[in-house]
Amino acid sequence: MSDNLPDLASDPQVRDLVRRALEEDIGPGDCTSEALIGENEQASAVILARRACIVAGLPVAQLVFKTRDAQVDCRSEVRDGDEVKAGQSVLTLNGRARSILAAERVALNFLQRLSGIATLTRQFVQKAAPFGVQIMDTRKTTPTLRALEKYAVLCGGGANHRAGLFDRILIKDNHRAAWARHGAGGLAGAISEARRRFPKHVIEIEVENESELEQVLPAGPDWVLLDNMEPDQLRRCVAIVHGRCKIEASGGITLENIEAVARTGVDAVSVGVLTHSAPAADFSLEFQPGEDSDG
Repeated sequence: MSDNLPDLASDPQVRDLVRRALEEDIGPGDCTSEALIGENEQASAVILARRACIVAGLPVAQLVFKTRDAQVDCRSEVRDGDEVKAGQSVLTLNGRARSILAAERVALNFLQRLSGIATLTRQFVQKAAPFGVQIMDTRKTTPTLRALEKYAVLCGGGANHRAGLFDRILIKDNHRAAWARHGAGGLAGAISEARRRFPKHVIEIEVENESELEQVLPAGPDWVLLDNMEPDQLRRCVAIVHGRCKIEASGGITLENIEAVARTGVDAVSVGVLTHSAPAADFSLEFQPGEDSDG
């Protein structure tokens, strides 16, 4: 569990996202609950983990219920980043039955998505940790959900790479191709120009082989990105860098090969699968005895 997680519930973009998600699901009204449940009927409910996972998104789930009805009482039983067992309660709810049911699916959707990311991230982190290697996310996120999905990576013990195109220079293959048509000084010249234009930004450049690596190091990049390299080539590149900058490995990283990559001496490994292919965790909302849920 990180003690430095962002305060998602206070983020205006997250609050707007929750509002729009509720509007999408509820539309003009929850007709099933309106037909069968009294307007002021009260209920108590719990959200349970159906399988073991790392929890992420509880503040968002609470925000969903509170946005629907400020009178719903929400109490977290665990904290984001905690590991929970199958059958364990993560959130208790008390309030109008209609309100709980109207917010149920949206809250669970956020919780399942974010906890799935946190759980997969934790698996990568545990395999890389013995080698002192950091697990980072990428920009391969669900459109409009990036802040939430990167938050979930933090809950799993990973680290965030750049938030977007605006906060870090990352010179990749297509930038290199464009620069080669008009820029001077080769790859080192691209780094120098990026430094001149954005002197306060971290600068990272992708290299394809040892020769390119030796070309860029004199220009002083903060990071080099070694993309789709086998472990033996990664080791050679680590030796060439010899501490002059940070090294990120990326491309085709899986739970099966992360340890081999981490052993090479790189500083960090970025993993797109964390946010684009993480299996959802499984949660359910259950009314307490004597109450009925519409499922």
